[in-house]
Amino acid sequence: MDSTHNSMKMTAAEISYLWTTYQSDTMSICVLKYFLQHLDDSDIKALVNHALDLSYQHVEIIKELFVHERIAVPQGFTDQDVNLKAERLFSDILYLKYIKNMAGGGLSGYSRMLPNIYRKDIKSFYSKALTSSMELENKATLILLEKGLATRPPFIPYPDKVEFIQKQSFFLEGLGRRGALTGTEVTHLHFNIETNQLGAALSTGFSQTAQNKQARNYFIRGKEIALKHTKVFRDYLEKHSLPAPAGIEPEVTESTEPVFSDKLMMFHFSVMIYAGIGNYGIAISESQRSDLVIDYSRLNAEILKYSEDGINILVANEWLEQPPLSIDRQNLSKK
Repeated sequence: MDSTHNSMKMTAAEISYLWTTYQSDTMSICVLKYFLQHLDDSDIKALVNHALDLSYQHVEIIKELFVHERIAVPQGFTDQDVNLKAERLFSDILYLKYIKNMAGGGLSGYSRMLPNIYRKDIKSFYSKALTSSMELENKATLILLEKGLATRPPFIPYPDKVEFIQKQSFFLEGLGRRGALTGTEVTHLHFNIETNQLGAALSTGFSQTAQNKQARNYFIRGKEIALKHTKVFRDYLEKHSLPAPAGIEPEVTESTEPVFSDKLMMFHFSVMIYAGIGNYGIAISESQRSDLVIDYSRLNAEILKYSEDGINILVANEWLEQPPLSIDRQNLSKK
């Protein structure tokens, strides 16, 4: 990034985005550094190294921006939050799927941030981050395909003629009356199965290695929720004779040696939950069956309650850094 900083003051959006990105990337550095201690496949190792390098770049750029603007640099996550000497907890396959998911999250997050950014240097930073995430996701996808590990969404017939919807029941009567799912509905079901399966695998590993009892029970509960949601989505696909991706829990070893701090794992789950809520929201907006919308909505409500319980654990253990806030005018008036 150009060392000449923009003279415009940062907005609430810009400060908050940078603060959140710093937290996420310092966490990623810890996670990816551990992955590299237990990687056999050279292609996946190169991919993880590339992802790690991107996170290091982001952290340094944000730190420079904050120092220049006299904004307190967050603590984030450090070497104290990871035990690089711990035994292998996950397989190379999980590492690869993790990177693909991580890059996909970057694509979604950065594209959502960019329209709210006006400062030239920060817009340039996130534009480059978006491009880097796209390249990382493409590389991860290519490796998955080359190794025969890709779980592509199911196939549907090619439309051979133009047709128009004749009845409103296409949208409203979702309780088995429409005999087919739209391609978009199939895509969201498949995607949300995959993300929940990754969540179930990570929660398995985290629950095996967590030292705090509250955190351990939280991860066990998270696995139960992920498997429950997976079953709901899988039933839709199977009911329409469509395949669903297989789980990846076998990619978790039996190790119980602590790897990451409970603080890092709880924060990691909060990031995953945040992404899951967004994924379900998009699925709701793009689904045209009432039963699907109802199921996504009730499952989202369950995730929101689970998220609240996680925040309470983070706060109770003083693991949650306070994000940038607006001025509390009411409190100032009292003073």
